[in-house]
Amino acid sequence: MSIELMATSIADRAYGTIRADIVFGRLSPGARLRLDRLADVYGASVSTLREILSRLSSEGLVIAEGQRGFRVASVSPAGFEDVAAMRLLLETYALPLSFSAGDLEWESRVVAAHHKLAFMERRMLAGDQKDTELWKRYDREFHQSLIEACGSQTLLDLYGSVFDQYLRYQMVAVVFRGEIAAEEHRTLLDSVLTRNADRACAVLTQHVNGCVAYTLESGALV
Repeated sequence: MSIELMATSIADRAYGTIRADIVFGRLSPGARLRLDRLADVYGASVSTLREILSRLSSEGLVIAEGQRGFRVASVSPAGFEDVAAMRLLLETYALPLSFSAGDLEWESRVVAAHHKLAFMERRMLAGDQKDTELWKRYDREFHQSLIEACGSQTLLDLYGSVFDQYLRYQMVAVVFRGEIAAEEHRTLLDSVLTRNADRACAVLTQHVNGCVAYTLESGALV
């Protein structure tokens, strides 16, 4: 491997790891991101880390504070409501497009994604809630699969970025609405199999708004 490719590989790996650590709450909201410490943890140079954090700043996950450096973006009730509204705007736009264009292969991927999510939800409902990160990864995969046949990669990329911000709030607040959310996921799957986009959009709106209300009532973001 050339030096250039090796440097790119290190940078890409560090970017992916830092981003995941922020999204899944391993780097806490508001935490100071000291470049010297990050270099030891992620195995990347200070200059590479500065570029990575600037990139994450453009995604809204990191705040650049001039000469004071970088910190993880904070969270707030208003911020969660804003991110949730953007998620709904994108997902309810993409759902009818995906339902209209999706083929049998798409349906199969949605079914498979729901199978994994439902398995984790049953485990959590039974009291085993130690693997919340895997549960949320499957939740993200399911919702992404619902709209992946929409025909626009730009829309999918934007949605993925917004969903990750939404997911970060969920991880910070440890949101699990139990059977209510599981039933909403089952209804979304049924809507796919019957190609009922109107029903899917209605359930999705209920699903997201219910999560926001539950989170704000818990006080976890105050």
